[in-house]
Amino acid sequence: MKQAGSIGVQRRDSLAQRLIDSAARHRAYRDVFELVLVALAFLLYFTVRASVIDRPGAALTNAHHIMDWERTAGIFWEPRLQEVVLPRLALVKLFNFIYFWLDFPLIVTVGFWLYFFRRHEYTVARDALLLSGAIALIVYNLFPVMPPRLVPDGPFLDTLQRYNSLSYQAQSTRAFVNPYAAVPSLHFGWAMIIGGVLFFSVRNIFVRAFGALLPWAQLSAIVFTANHFIFDAGAGLVVCLGGLLLALAMQTWGYPAARRWVEARWRVPEPRVG
Repeated sequence: MKQAGSIGVQRRDSLAQRLIDSAARHRAYRDVFELVLVALAFLLYFTVRASVIDRPGAALTNAHHIMDWERTAGIFWEPRLQEVVLPRLALVKLFNFIYFWLDFPLIVTVGFWLYFFRRHEYTVARDALLLSGAIALIVYNLFPVMPPRLVPDGPFLDTLQRYNSLSYQAQSTRAFVNPYAAVPSLHFGWAMIIGGVLFFSVRNIFVRAFGALLPWAQLSAIVFTANHFIFDAGAGLVVCLGGLLLALAMQTWGYPAARRWVEARWRVPEPRVG
């Protein structure tokens, strides 16, 4: 009876090992699995973020707290910065373009490129984005903040709505948008991650220059379009650095430990002789 049980376990382990080996040989399986996993993770992120949208009073109060803090710190520059840009329509449209297209569309594009040509950098960037997004979800729930463009008594203009048809508030995407998720600014934080990956993993001077400039272009865009306060960008930087440190810890300790567990769990025991 004991021998039959041992044979059953051995067959089960052997089958599992064959499945793992088959997935390793057929790269398409891994590609589809990775695509589905990341798509579901981001869908979950946007769905959960959009579920906390019914606190406009708290969001407005927190926005005023941020403005008061920036005045005290001497960095409440957002109204003046918008005044400088608004008369220059070409600049307004440029920053609208940066805010909209050099965020999630760029992340998807760079993600595909990294996946096929820089797998290690892809894994680090993927984990940093998802982990920082998880941290941000907690902050959005605990500290909803109305962006400058929605503050009713603020001196701000929503440039995306006024000068372009670009908007994350479109009817088709409204179910995934939380207008009070201003802190932290992942527009800026994720631009730091993507820009850093491009700068450190590519030798092409133009790509590296783009990676170096991307975070500062996005920082300018979130302020000039009145989608974030400067404070929000600082919070985004802290959250995304935290996500990056966790991603690096996964590379150093998390994945090796998981690999050892899988190998120990599914290793087929050597047949005993005699």
